Amino acid sequence: MSLRLYNSLSRRVEPFEPLDPRRVTMYLCGPTVYNFVHIGNARGPVVFDVLVKLLRRHYPRVDFARNITDVDDKINAAAREAGVPIGEITNRYARAYREDMARLGVAPPDIEPYATGHMPQIITMIEELTASGHAYAAEGHVLFDVGSYPGYGALSGRSTDEMIAGARVDVAPYKRNPADFVLWKPSSEDLPGWDSPWGRGRPGWHIECSAMSAAHLGETIDIHAGGVDLTFPHHENEIAQSTCAHGGRTFARYWLHNGMLTFGGRKMSKSLGNVLELHALLDQYPPEALRLLLLKGHYRQPLDWTNEALHQSMRTLDGWYGVLRDLEDVPVDVLAACMVPEAVEQALGDDLNTPVALAELAFLADQARKAAGEEERRVSKTALLGAGAALGLLQQAPEVWFRHGADRIDAAAVEALIAERDQARADRDWARADAIRDRLAGMGVSIEDGADGSRWSIARP
Repeated sequence: MSLRLYNSLSRRVEPFEPLDPRRVTMYLCGPTVYNFVHIGNARGPVVFDVLVKLLRRHYPRVDFARNITDVDDKINAAAREAGVPIGEITNRYARAYREDMARLGVAPPDIEPYATGHMPQIITMIEELTASGHAYAAEGHVLFDVGSYPGYGALSGRSTDEMIAGARVDVAPYKRNPADFVLWKPSSEDLPGWDSPWGRGRPGWHIECSAMSAAHLGETIDIHAGGVDLTFPHHENEIAQSTCAHGGRTFARYWLHNGMLTFGGRKMSKSLGNVLELHALLDQYPPEALRLLLLKGHYRQPLDWTNEALHQSMRTLDGWYGVLRDLEDVPVDVLAACMVPEAVEQALGDDLNTPVALAELAFLADQARKAAGEEERRVSKTALLGAGAALGLLQQAPEVWFRHGADRIDAAAVEALIAERDQARADRDWARADAIRDRLAGMGVSIEDGADGSRWSIARP
């Protein structure tokens, strides 16, 4: 399989060729841990989880880093508002983030660097930039001199003036240029701070990722990924400072950006009041349905969130898991069930085209539904499971899927009512059987009658 990826820097789809075929390096911008993340923040981790899985199937080693930003003014404000130490805020929300990602089926990164654990590397990089004339100290701050790097703006494709006009740029009298960005800033006694050649202070946001990436993956990495909203200023600034700190060497060879999740066509934001917190959605709906919804659109395009789309994802998974439930008596080889069908692999190799891969998965489900004969059913089930594995779907037993939310009801009472209903049906007391079915429906339980008896599941919204 050949892998082709859209490179935001070159603005075209390119064949992916790692710098070292024996080791692929990839960095994904992680969360700033001051609050729960919203569903839009999950799109990148889910999409790029599929990419990392794809890379691991074709290269002997993949080093994947996703950072934790645990020093930031938003964190300081959250701790002050809550009246708790900053570490309590960062630990709480970093833990919540990991739990949310695990529930979505996102594998943990190989490397999870914390900004606060890399102060020596951050300070050293700033010293290198200052020594080479790409940064300057002013009033306790250290700033990157944008004018010293002619390539600034190549990623976003806009002039410096256009970028300043379209972003929140701090205006300060000590800046040589309004676009110059902070590498280090002073900290008062009530704020986190570290000793440095420029006094006690803390790093700016952009320098953290550059230092952590270099520390764990090297000065030049294969893939840098993140949301399209990070293109400017974050990623643009990362390129500038990393390139200049490393003697002009390329920082990232492929830049991948996922489109935003929108709500009614508008970006999710707290100011608009349309933020849906991920942990709350995971408690309310099957996590796999959320994952499927996040994969339905091509990763580079915006994806609009609607309740109907979520319910459709649940119905789709009901159908696919229904096929697997009907094939539960068909044994499959565990290793074979991890093999991805060629058509799915080709779709993912074409710039991570998950809509086409999902269409192929749906086709395989239809084939499995119609399969006849022991061998045909075995082959069909194996292919369906392999397609699901590539996308992080169909990874649980059918009964677990159909009984999601059963912890909120009395399962023993449900089983007793079903036994009572089975007896009523055996006695041909149809009125009693129907009354019990209605009672179960009122409890949020759906009944399916079959030759082997009645099966129950949690009714979908």
